[in-house]
Amino acid sequence: MTFQAATATARRATTRATTRAMTRAMTPAAFVRGVVAAYARYGRDPAEALARGQVLLDLVKSIDGRVTASQFEALAGHAMRELDDEALGWFSRRLPWGTYGMLCRASITAPNLEVALKRWCRHHRLLTEDVLFELAIGEESATISIREQRDLGPLREFCLVTLLRYVLGFSCWGVDSAIALRAADFPYSEPEHVAVYPTIFCRTISFDADRARIVFDKHYLSLPLTRSAADLDNMLKGALRLTVLPYRRDRLLVERVRRVLREARGRSLGAEDVANELALSTRTMHRRLREEATSLRDLKEETKLEFAKQELMRGRTPIKRIAEIAGFRNEKSFSRAFRSWTGASPREFRDRYR
Repeated sequence: MTFQAATATARRATTRATTRAMTRAMTPAAFVRGVVAAYARYGRDPAEALARGQVLLDLVKSIDGRVTASQFEALAGHAMRELDDEALGWFSRRLPWGTYGMLCRASITAPNLEVALKRWCRHHRLLTEDVLFELAIGEESATISIREQRDLGPLREFCLVTLLRYVLGFSCWGVDSAIALRAADFPYSEPEHVAVYPTIFCRTISFDADRARIVFDKHYLSLPLTRSAADLDNMLKGALRLTVLPYRRDRLLVERVRRVLREARGRSLGAEDVANELALSTRTMHRRLREEATSLRDLKEETKLEFAKQELMRGRTPIKRIAEIAGFRNEKSFSRAFRSWTGASPREFRDRYR
């Protein structure tokens, strides 16, 4: 299969997966009640919005009810237009329809994700000071957090979850890559619909934290923004989709797998071990690596070669020991593999760098 054919196949698979996700009920009724509460705040009737989303009143009142992404997109989108408030009553002032589109336009011309997020944090403060976005960059991770400046009341969860999904959805779209979260924290007690959180954020979730935040690999920050103004116009037609559906393609997945394998330093890692480090299922990891035209086996071989080359060039570690650390059964099998990789034996390769 050619690379172009493989790419087309991957795109079709992603489209099918997105369609399935859009028709699977994942969004909790609690968030539907958040939309209904916005109508109550403005003294308006939510009947038309509920009809647009095909949401029955019985489901609105349900403790464990769910709606599909398509339903919630239709419901919330209509509410934002009808109430002319993209914040849906969270803040002390309305954010008129188009506000977050303007925020996207202010960020899209940034050269990379780090600059875009810094703009997002700074410009969001112009919209409201009820909450403040902050970006913190550590040695290996980056954190986007929300500092609450006022009591958000009963809409607190709906507000904080949606705001984090807004910035995450825009970021993923902007760099055309899923941004795999390492953790997500929330400053309230675990809700009854906690089962939905790993789907819209990640597996590592904690509650009763000091503030809402998402944490991810800082290397995503260096990815360039690849979108044009025309791309943005098209995205904004269905922007709410990005807040309820995880972005799929991870442009850093291959590098993240390489990093896990390098840090193992010769320890034998199975597919399940690597997938757990990435907070993915093994099936998802294998599928996404195929979409990137590689495999875990190929990356393991590549990592072994890199390690062996580095150790041989240093010139101190015995070849037998290098073979052992790299995960080979013996020096003979290592030498055979190394020659197939480089055309030279480990000893010949080392002699070149003495």
